[in-house]
Amino acid sequence: MDTDWATLRRACLLFEDDAVLALNKPAGISVTGERHDTDLVELAQAAGETLYPVHRIDKVTSGLVLLARELAAHGPLTKQFAARTAVKSYLAVVTGADLPDHGVIELPLGVGRKNRVRIAAPREAIRRIDDRWSVADGDLLPGRNYPSTTQFRTVHRAGERAVLAIRPITGRRHQIRVHLAWIGHALVGDPLFDRGGTEPRTALHSWKLHLDHEPAPLDLTADPGADFWASLPGAHSDQVLRAAEATQTA
Repeated sequence: MDTDWATLRRACLLFEDDAVLALNKPAGISVTGERHDTDLVELAQAAGETLYPVHRIDKVTSGLVLLARELAAHGPLTKQFAARTAVKSYLAVVTGADLPDHGVIELPLGVGRKNRVRIAAPREAIRRIDDRWSVADGDLLPGRNYPSTTQFRTVHRAGERAVLAIRPITGRRHQIRVHLAWIGHALVGDPLFDRGGTEPRTALHSWKLHLDHEPAPLDLTADPGADFWASLPGAHSDQVLRAAEATQTA
């Protein structure tokens, strides 16, 4: 991966104005804050450009990330994520194709040993009723837990894998990755939950983002690259994307 900021910025640029910068981040580089690791904010800073992350996606996740170019813009944008008025969509390739056409995962998250994010209840306590996964309040483990909701639609099935269009209603750390793994459909190539796999990257991509912004709302899209689709041999990416687009208006 080229870590020259000017080259990376030019290759990944989706949108910019005086206040914000939107990039289609490659998998394998952090947005900010990873210890002993190069990240986008650090690369930009070293090249003389100061950026303020509006939100974060994991290092292993590719796709759309929004950064503010000035603090005056940063506050109003981050508040929309806190208020859950920012609309986010992801694409994912998961193991197992026996998922419903659409589903809701309502599993609170907690922090386990070694600061690992996990479902705040025993795995055997998870109940599926029709297209919804949840746990009863009485099954929650002691300690703090954080209500977390992920919605998905299944847009393509191929053998033992499926492509999901995902909308995280809450934005907890590792939420999508943990939710899918704990219902038995881990992301292909996820180093936390698909350790037996041989895929070169985690098949999770930040795809769409809608936010209020001046002078006009931001409606941003970052389509996945070939490395994302490599986990789904034989799939026609254009057809899968059209199917995913159709779910956004369903």
